[in-house]
Amino acid sequence: MRRVLRRNVLRGGELIELPHRVRRHAPRPIVLLADVSGSMDRYSRMLLAFAAGLTRSTRHVESFVFATRLTRVSRHVASAGGHRVVSRLVRDLHDWGGGTRIGDALRTFNTTWSRRVMRHGPVVLIVSDGWDRGEPALLGRELARLRRRCSRVIWLNPLLGSAAYEPLTRGMQAALAHIDDFMPAHNLKSIEDLATHLRRLESSYGNHRHV
Repeated sequence: MRRVLRRNVLRGGELIELPHRVRRHAPRPIVLLADVSGSMDRYSRMLLAFAAGLTRSTRHVESFVFATRLTRVSRHVASAGGHRVVSRLVRDLHDWGGGTRIGDALRTFNTTWSRRVMRHGPVVLIVSDGWDRGEPALLGRELARLRRRCSRVIWLNPLLGSAAYEPLTRGMQAALAHIDDFMPAHNLKSIEDLATHLRRLESSYGNHRHV
């Protein structure tokens, strides 16, 4: 208040001009959880390259991969673009191309990482075909817990690109009740559709921060 009064006195005016805050557009952050098990190898590579592109944009992106365990790879994604990030991860991750335990990965995320990266209501992208060696009840419980901390959960399943596909696996059945959007992720066109969907969501949120 003292600064406001001094500024108005120096201007020689009798009326007080109060400072005001300006709305600036701040895109919601994105949290990517990508399945890198054996069945997802070719699709995970494409999505991680997409994540690298997102990281270089105006968005804040936190990236994780999982097969039998969850690993944060945000620094890898930020420091290497496109296919270079994939080559580095394949070299460094011991469980790349292994089995899948989605529920365990989500529990690790909720327990270890959620408070650190789930600020400002992020959009969570989960990339998986739903094949899971773990317990479906654990997957459903941890996904519901995750959903309560974010603005939206988008599940990207490459198998959804097939007209004959039905989400009949136990893991996918457990997940469907807790996701907002179920979208394919099998080719470049589906990735373009995802980018368009994210832009549309941003417009509908009207997400602004006062500064």
